[in-house]
Amino acid sequence: MGMTMTQKLLADHAGQDTVRAGDLIEADLDYCMGNDVTTPPAISVFKKLGVSEVFDRDRVLMIQDHFTPNKDIRSAELNKTMRCFARENSIRHYYELGRKEMGIEHVIIPDNGIILPGDLIIGADSHTCTYGALGAFSTGVGSTDLACAMARGKTWFKVPEAIKVILTGTPGEYITGKDIILHLIGQIGVDGALYKSLEFTGDGIQNLKMSDRFTICNMAIECGAKNGIFPVDDITRDFISKTNPDRYNSGEYKVYEADSDAEYAEEITICLDKVPLTVSLPHLPSNTKPAADVSDLKIDQVVIGSCTNGRYDDIKLASEILKGRKIHPDVRCIIIPGSQRVYRRALDEGLLAIFDDCGAVISTPTCGPCLGGHMGVLASGERCVSTTNRNFVGRMGTTDSEVILSGIPVAASSAVMGRVATPYDLEGRSL
Repeated sequence: MGMTMTQKLLADHAGQDTVRAGDLIEADLDYCMGNDVTTPPAISVFKKLGVSEVFDRDRVLMIQDHFTPNKDIRSAELNKTMRCFARENSIRHYYELGRKEMGIEHVIIPDNGIILPGDLIIGADSHTCTYGALGAFSTGVGSTDLACAMARGKTWFKVPEAIKVILTGTPGEYITGKDIILHLIGQIGVDGALYKSLEFTGDGIQNLKMSDRFTICNMAIECGAKNGIFPVDDITRDFISKTNPDRYNSGEYKVYEADSDAEYAEEITICLDKVPLTVSLPHLPSNTKPAADVSDLKIDQVVIGSCTNGRYDDIKLASEILKGRKIHPDVRCIIIPGSQRVYRRALDEGLLAIFDDCGAVISTPTCGPCLGGHMGVLASGERCVSTTNRNFVGRMGTTDSEVILSGIPVAASSAVMGRVATPYDLEGRSL
């Protein structure tokens, strides 16, 4: 029996010819990553291990993004702990507030050209699965596992079963990767892929931009998946040729392809032309509905950004929908570019002026409101349409506030209409 993409990659990094679902292996890591919330406790464990330095200063990634700019004394202390450790260990990939390469971890790591196809990375953040869009294996771990990985450069895995997700056709107008992954999560549930690999294939992939693929892999965890992974194609190669031309030109990456006789626990086919503009209602990502079916829901806030939808393509799309329009008087709209590069490009191209003209707030890159941290926390009874990834009880504020997940087109349209809306509502067209 053959192997899936994930199984081949794990076998290689474990120094084995083959692996099977359920095998326990120890694999060498290309990178390990933490942020300002998860790294400080990992540092505490690391110091107790009795090691004097990290396994490789070039392969440990540390990003300030969750509570930055520091929202209070506690967050300032957390950031200081990571900052000092990074300096003591001469960590190459440490990203500080305001610098050109800085931003939300799952935006800047691919955009800075760090991860390439065939890499294996763990991160002390559940949405580390984002990088599977590049044909890499990436998954989230806890702070203790991060500490051990920083010391040894390897960690253990249980080889996951796989679900084959076949994407066919062409997405409809305004349909993005967010609609596709919400559609899938609504179909299989929040535990439908529990500890499995979501392996995407099919002719529909050629119709998905990298930003769509990053969004889809980012939310693989929301249906319980260990990882999500896309095959490497010309769109992938074009992306890495621009983000890391040196490694691309030297061929310092490896492309894995699933065997024709690879074993899958399940196969799911999604016809992209049938996926509607989709939202997830409170309080689970799996509680999905077509956006047009819930247009009576009034809102108080819209958040556009996050590691899920804060890339340049997302910000550009939001500007196209909001240009020449005004944010509804009863709505607060917060725009958060996913990185300093995205922010600057949006500034240079006049996109930030569009947001300012329409009455939106423009934030420095931060995770902020996604986890109820800061820069947009909800009060009692308030409802938010958000391009973030989770809408659990109390996720963005009080336990009786509500978060509706959506893609950029629905979020931007809702900000103007003051209710859940689509671009068709803005344009006076029917679906």
